[in-house]
Parts: sequence; C-alpha cells; structure tokens
Amino acid sequence: MGYFGAARRNGRWWLITPDGARFWTIGMNHIDSAALRFAGSGPVWERDFGGSQERWLAAVADDLRDWGFNTIGWTQEVVIITDGFHRHSRPFTLEEYQWAGMPYCHMLPFTEAHQWQVEVRQPDLLSPDFEEWCDYVARDECARFRDDPKLIGYFYCDCPQWVHTRSGTEWRGSLADPSLLDSAAGRRKLSAIADRYYQVTHDAIRRYDPNHLILGDRWEANAPLPEEVVRAAAPYVDVFSFQCFGTVDNIVEKMRYWSDFGDHPILLADAAGHVRAPGD
Repeated sequence: MGYFGAARRNGRWWLITPDGARFWTIGMNHIDSAALRFAGSGPVWERDFGGSQERWLAAVADDLRDWGFNTIGWTQEVVIITDGFHRHSRPFTLEEYQWAGMPYCHMLPFTEAHQWQVEVRQPDLLSPDFEEWCDYVARDECARFRDDPKLIGYFYCDCPQWVHTRSGTEWRGSLADPSLLDSAAGRRKLSAIADRYYQVTHDAIRRYDPNHLILGDRWEANAPLPEEVVRAAAPYVDVFSFQCFGTVDNIVEKMRYWSDFGDHPILLADAAGHVRAPGD
C-alpha cells in the first residue's frame, strides 16, 4: 500500500498519489457541521441528516466532487468570536474522514500560536514540556492515521505568530521576540529556536508515522515571516504551506518569492483573491 508523496517530474513539483499518479489538489477549508447545529439555524440538521454526522459528510463529499474539489483541506470552523475568545471547532476524527471518503489534510495541535487566537498564551518552544506535549499529540493522533492512504499529510499551526501580533493578541506576544531581527546574534538565536521547534515536531510525527507528508505550519504570507524561520523548517517539512489573501497578483507574487527561496514544493493552504480592477 502506498501513500501520498511529493516529487519533481519534468522540473516541476507535484503531489503524487498512492498509485504514483500526479495529483493537483483542489481543496475546501472550514468543512464543518457547526453552522447547521447553531441555535436558530432551523431544522436542516435533523430534517435532512437525521442529526447524523456520517450522513452529512457523505452528502458534503458528493457536493464537493460535483463542484470540482478533490481534497478536504482544513475542517475546523469558527464557532465563537468575542473579545475574550476566538475559537474553531474540533478537527475531524479518523472515522469522520473515512465517512467523507476523500483525500484530506489533518492539523496537529502542537501549538495554539494562531494569529487569530486571543486567549491562549504562547508556549516555550525550548522547554522539555513542549517536547513532551508534541510526543503526546503524535502518539495520540499519528499512530491512528499512519496507515490511511487517503491522508495527504499533516499541518501544524494556522498562521503562527512567529514575530508578529494582531489586534487583541498583543498581550501574549509572539513565539519569538521580534527584536531578535535587529542583530546578527539575534537572528542566529531565532534560527535556533525555529530549528528546535521544527525538529521536535518532525521527530514526534516520525516516531509514530513514517508514511505521510509533513506539511508544517500554514504560514501567513501577508505578515512578517523571517527567512530564518522558513530556512529552519526546510530540513523537517516536505512542503512549504502558506495562507495568502488579497489580489491574485499579490498571491502570485508571494508564492513566487517563497517558491524561489528553497527547494520545496509550495502549497497554497488557504486563499481568496480578486483580480485588481483598473484604477485600484
């Protein structure tokens, strides 16, 4: 039994299916039934699906294929946005992915360093307890997913705040002190922190799953992203993954930059764009 991989063919990077074919992944994010189960959403959940996640996922998969999608991207959806909480629903279980029956990517909760997270403090990436936590996450999840040929690979954090903050997250800061960028010694320290993070997460996965791609963090391409972080990740991930919004020109510019940066395939993990109109 084979698994998804990444390989160069005729000078271009491709995802490769378990049977060796090239695969152009076109995925949908935020696939979750939470909206149907919100108070005030009407009787759709019970009437159309009998309150069954399995029935709902079978219908969703049919719709996705009809619309031209071939991948389940990131399943979690926003369930609360307040001044004190910004949370997404839980990720799918292995069984739920099987009910959908499509290729998929799965996110591992090594950190809650998402740029939209307003209530969780940043972890100490150099601490032994962080390494212990990563081992638990991989033992709990990767050991179950390791034999599934439909799994493309594992994401880590969505838009981690390596050196930036956003409104509402200033109190917790970033994973690394932005002032490290001000000196050569600081940049070396940032490289060491990032190298430790990507080595620990990589090794945790590989202890329990030697088979699937490591897609790494879904970096925010429109936020400050030090080259030291991406360079540190390179030995430990199979793909460079990004979120990027804005005009199509902006997305192309950012993806071209990072494609030229290192010898890794680029995965646009979340995006929405529009063509710049004359005069914009």
